[in-house]
Amino acid sequence: MRSPSTSTLAALTRWISALKPPPPVAKPLPGPYTFRLLATAQGVRMSLRSWSYPVVLSIAALVGAFTAPAANAAGDAQKGKELGYTCLGCHGIPNYNNVYPTYRVPMLQGQHPEYLVIALKAYRSSERSHGTMHAQAWSMTDQDMEDVALYLAGTVVPTGGANAEPVGKPPAAVATCQACHGRDGVGIMGIYPTLTGQHADYLEQALNQYRTGARRNPIMQPFASQLKPAEVREVAEYFARQKPALKTVPRPNSVLSAKQ
Repeated sequence: MRSPSTSTLAALTRWISALKPPPPVAKPLPGPYTFRLLATAQGVRMSLRSWSYPVVLSIAALVGAFTAPAANAAGDAQKGKELGYTCLGCHGIPNYNNVYPTYRVPMLQGQHPEYLVIALKAYRSSERSHGTMHAQAWSMTDQDMEDVALYLAGTVVPTGGANAEPVGKPPAAVATCQACHGRDGVGIMGIYPTLTGQHADYLEQALNQYRTGARRNPIMQPFASQLKPAEVREVAEYFARQKPALKTVPRPNSVLSAKQ
């Protein structure tokens, strides 16, 4: 089946509706960065594994085409350094743990700044549930978020491209992830997070939050809900092995950061 030749949402809707099996129930969702067509109504499941890889890749590219213009980070890294100092209390310490549940906080240096803006907005709106992050993000303006994201991201992890050899054999469940997150774990567009070298326990926690609805994302929820707990761990451990890896943002004059 050909991808739609026009860049209208109407054409995309018709194209996705023609896919077999049918996509999840469509419903509007808040926020400029939320894809409004792929959403799953409560209790409705879809067999995403039976969608072919080209179909998933086409959807990923189309989603990016519609959402990327609004998600371009146009921040000031110097201002972000001033605003984001409190962020380093957690994200500037290598292997720093979140508690209840316990998992390492994500490494952010090398991440796409566009994605970091999306994540901050999700915490601000409570689309993602995390008390500390909501408290940090709720008072931030969009410009504040763009500034902080650009500072925290630093130099974005480069992609190895389609010919990059993965570290270790990819588990079967990774095939669908590659459509957005790349074969090497580097997000194919700025709106998709880079996973390469991220803490495995953080990735596992994030996937489980998508599975349970603690993170309300209309793209990730249906994909993650298809995974069994063992597959979640396999996917997390696979992307954690990949190189080049994300890093902990260095804290100025910090002995802790110097040890990473």
